[in-house]
Amino acid sequence: MPFVAMNYSEEPLHFAYKRKSVNNEHRETFHSHLGVEILYIHQGRGTMIVGNVRYEIKPGMLCIFQPYQLHHLQFDYSEGQAFERSLAIFEPTLFEAYFEKWPALHSFFAFICEGKLPYPCLYGVDVSDLLDTLFNDMNDKLSSLSETERHEEASLFLVLLFRAVKQLWEKSSEQAAAYPARRKPYPVEKMLSWIEANYTVPFRLEEMAKSLHQSPYHLSHLFKEATGISITEYLATRRIHQSVLSLTTTNKPISLIAEEIGLTNCSYFCKLFKSRMGITPHQYRKKWAKH
Repeated sequence: MPFVAMNYSEEPLHFAYKRKSVNNEHRETFHSHLGVEILYIHQGRGTMIVGNVRYEIKPGMLCIFQPYQLHHLQFDYSEGQAFERSLAIFEPTLFEAYFEKWPALHSFFAFICEGKLPYPCLYGVDVSDLLDTLFNDMNDKLSSLSETERHEEASLFLVLLFRAVKQLWEKSSEQAAAYPARRKPYPVEKMLSWIEANYTVPFRLEEMAKSLHQSPYHLSHLFKEATGISITEYLATRRIHQSVLSLTTTNKPISLIAEEIGLTNCSYFCKLFKSRMGITPHQYRKKWAKH
């Protein structure tokens, strides 16, 4: 499922400490969230695509995914490797008030949640002990907290977490010129950029291939090899992702939403949406209107 729907009114902070996957478990994930996700990699290797840029997954990596931001992670389990991570996912508006007492931290919180980030991840995090302590302490407390206490502890945890992330971010900004995102793009990133610019119109592989000066077969092969999924699968996920955003933030007719993501047949859009999300677009909109 490309969009992970969470009920933040019942569980304001979705949290995990040192969650481990082994033996090809969750070998690949491709989704977005309504809230912000902060992800710290303890161990594991693979590749990640965010914002049409490909990054290497490795230990000591801190990732920040903004609301509705698609991220595709593919893990390498060769030679008995495991993927271990800690994560926190939350809806920013539920916690912003707790940051208002500290103007500099509040400004950074708003930047991370709403600003245009130059990159989604930091490498070589050298205060991992601090992050580990924050996640470990929160993990130890969770099971014994009441519902009221959980929200308070989640707020305190996020304030401390953002203070730590702020220090890391400001340090990394001094070295921004050497950051991996500034390098020459991989061929697959050109394909992703083309899709991003053209997913709103009907798709024809021949047109994409001609635009990128590749044969349709070679283009399809390169994309599948780099991302693990086909061009049509990625395109369908991108379109459903955009439709979810439109369904939850606008009152546009479903037929218009379908047209805006390049699908002129509304019935096909509804069928595609249900196959991915489990319910129809109309049912999804009604469900989220209640929150």
